[in-house]
Amino acid sequence: MRQYMIDEISFLERDSLDSYLKRTLKPGGLEGVYFLEIPPDLIGPEQIGHGDCAPFYCTVVLEESAIRFELLVRSGSNMHCTCIAQATAAQRQFVLDFADRMLKEEMISA
Repeated sequence: MRQYMIDEISFLERDSLDSYLKRTLKPGGLEGVYFLEIPPDLIGPEQIGHGDCAPFYCTVVLEESAIRFELLVRSGSNMHCTCIAQATAAQRQFVLDFADRMLKEEMISA
């Protein structure tokens, strides 16, 4: 799977990131998993016409010393559909911008 990963995160940085993610993203079903929703204006060609599969999101996984941003756009309601696809260039940029903004706001230099 394609993903963007930031590693060598300290214990304190992890706590800051966890707090930020809890304040800004929808929690997933597992600890450390969050859903970054793709805005409607960035819906890709695979997702158009799949309104019943919305919302669409990328998964963010906070681990002990790393954070991963998966670059697979998933459906919020259907685990097996043709609308699940690799992020488009615009969607990928949205995820990277979120990661950069999060690191800046939490003053993390990792």
